[in-house]
Amino acid sequence: MYARSTTVHAHPESIDAGVAHIRDEVMPMCLETEGCIGLSMLVDRMSGRCIITTAWQDEAAMRASEDRLRPVREHAAEILGGRPQVDEWEIAVLHRDHSSAPGACVRATWLRTDLQGTNRVVEIYRMGLLPEIQEFDGFCSASLMVDRTSGYAVSSVTFDSRDAMVRNRDAAVALRERASSETGSEVVEVGEFELALAHLRVPEMA
Repeated sequence: MYARSTTVHAHPESIDAGVAHIRDEVMPMCLETEGCIGLSMLVDRMSGRCIITTAWQDEAAMRASEDRLRPVREHAAEILGGRPQVDEWEIAVLHRDHSSAPGACVRATWLRTDLQGTNRVVEIYRMGLLPEIQEFDGFCSASLMVDRTSGYAVSSVTFDSRDAMVRNRDAAVALRERASSETGSEVVEVGEFELALAHLRVPEMA
């Protein structure tokens, strides 16, 4: 399965209008598009950073949707008040303990490795890191997406609440340091977000 993420650095005062537009206009259109299996939206209200991700059954479906959804994406970015940055990913791992509820938050970690190291990152994440991540207090779900053409990967861990996410910060730091050492990858960035929208039908891939 594959995913397309659109990142917009929004004006903070435009975020609520942007979330409503994505929920009421963009999400129904995406979910009606052949091969689409979900949409989520992450929001950092302090920085204005918003990440809208659509999930697809396969790469062909994702590519086929581009012409139809490009103007929709650009209009949504206009409402948010920023310019869209688009990235495409392979969904390599997904494990869900339970569905998220209102108030859920996400910690996203971006990694970079050499092109030959992607398989190693996926395997260590699945077999070595995920069993520990799912023991975090308030754990809801986790995913790993990779771009095999660039060596980039992003791990997203969803928690039931912001309090739960905060309680696990120290444990997450230690796990990231170990993961970087074991996989030979570099942690590029870590972000914490409100899970503003989550309508996902992506099956288990752990």
